[in-house]
Amino acid sequence: MGTNGSDDADEPVFPTVPESNTDDDEAVMFPETGGAAPRSRDGTENARDGAIATDGGNTEGDSCSPDTCTCGEKTAEPAASAGSADDKRVATDGAGAANVDEMGELGDLEFTEPAENVSQDVYDDAPDTRVGIPDGVDLDTPEYSIRSQMNDIETPDEKTWFMELDEAVIDEGRCIQCGTCVAACPSDSIGVGEDDLPKLVKMCTGCSLCWDFCPRGGMRYERQWKITGGEDNVKGAGDPITEFSAKVEDDWTDQAQDGGVVTGVLSTLLEEGEIDGALVATESEEEEWKAESFLATTTEELVENAGTVYNQTLALGNLDLKQWEHKLPDKDWDDLSLAIVGTPCEIEGIRALQDFEWDYQAQNEGIRAVDYTIALMCTKNFNYHSLMGEQLEEKRGISPSEIGKMDVLNGKMMVYDHDGEMIVEEDIENFHDAALKGCDECADFTGFCSDITVGSVGSSDEYSSVIIRTDQGMKAWEMTEPKLDYHDLEDRSAVGKLQGWDKKKAFESLERPFDPDAPRFIDYTDHAENYGTALNPHDQGH
Repeated sequence: MGTNGSDDADEPVFPTVPESNTDDDEAVMFPETGGAAPRSRDGTENARDGAIATDGGNTEGDSCSPDTCTCGEKTAEPAASAGSADDKRVATDGAGAANVDEMGELGDLEFTEPAENVSQDVYDDAPDTRVGIPDGVDLDTPEYSIRSQMNDIETPDEKTWFMELDEAVIDEGRCIQCGTCVAACPSDSIGVGEDDLPKLVKMCTGCSLCWDFCPRGGMRYERQWKITGGEDNVKGAGDPITEFSAKVEDDWTDQAQDGGVVTGVLSTLLEEGEIDGALVATESEEEEWKAESFLATTTEELVENAGTVYNQTLALGNLDLKQWEHKLPDKDWDDLSLAIVGTPCEIEGIRALQDFEWDYQAQNEGIRAVDYTIALMCTKNFNYHSLMGEQLEEKRGISPSEIGKMDVLNGKMMVYDHDGEMIVEEDIENFHDAALKGCDECADFTGFCSDITVGSVGSSDEYSSVIIRTDQGMKAWEMTEPKLDYHDLEDRSAVGKLQGWDKKKAFESLERPFDPDAPRFIDYTDHAENYGTALNPHDQGH
């Protein structure tokens, strides 16, 4: 007969809750719910044979111990002798709650008052306090090189990290502050430090893009000329469509550099609805004569920021449209159109980035939105603190607040006061220590990758030299033409000679071969071989 009282031996048998024995006024003892009684095959067979005791006893032949008992007799703690049945039940129903007494009553609770304006202090020591450190054990975080020491794994040569860019370009003083690496990073891991140099702000993924697009690192900039401007774009002043000496006929040009052509073109593009804004340079509100990137969206803003400031703005690192969202029209970012004014290296960078349909994260929409590029003729640029602080203020006693205009023309650095009086006229070579070292390697004086190039070389005072290089540049020129006083470029040879001088200087400074027909990207291993920089600086405890 089964334990359920059935006469049918084939019917399934289930364990049942024992009935209370009211005759002896004793509480039934139940197994602890929190115990670890084994569920063995033997126990299952016993249950099927109807061998479970209903009076708290053991089945015949079973081995019952405190560790294996399922009947409750061995696992239950003895109840207090004077207690009631309810007391016994509390004692046998598992471990119970930690904050109640034997009667199941909740005692008084103490609550910790929350701290104000600080993290709650729930520890005796600070969370980062190290305890129990054996003598002689060093728990400082090991250098990255521990990876190769422990695992004998070397960094793959084909995988390039920001650390390689830092090693070969930034730490070597060759960074030209174009911002291309900031724009190229698909994980927004590169920012700008207080020294105006690129810095790693979060984990590098080793995607290699910051290296590949750096004009002093992995990008063979002379190859970019040919891709952008045609096969002949490595001679003289490039392969322009046409050239002019021009100036804008308007009162505001007194504030402009030379003929004010850049401001004239950009304001026309805005008025015609061709662009929604132009990324230009503005003077910092905190530091006089320090250039910063600024998105001008009105003619008034363009006129206010006319002129040249002789330091880089890391322009391509400021193409995050969220930064300028408050100034942009309410339209889909894919429909925005921008112009950018920059040095030749910055234009090389934006052209190369636009050639590849990769996701550049925060900068992506801004990179895609650039439809017009204007390059400023440039032989070199300067570190702001070195030029304004060391060279002009400390060595020559000229405070930035005294300066009304600066110009580099005919190999001379010219500085004027607010009344237009020249207070400095010296060979540019006298300011060489303030120049960015990486500029010496540049052979792109006239911005071969731009739509339009503008500068002062080759034209008389108050005129700008203008080189139109692309159909897009010609479109902008034709819209602006009615506002201009212009004629054929006055001195082509002056432009060609300075371009030749700039290229010769670059050849002397470049440690790698200059080869417009070679692949666009230079492997870090090849660059390191030419420049003598470390391979895999990770593994050398950089």
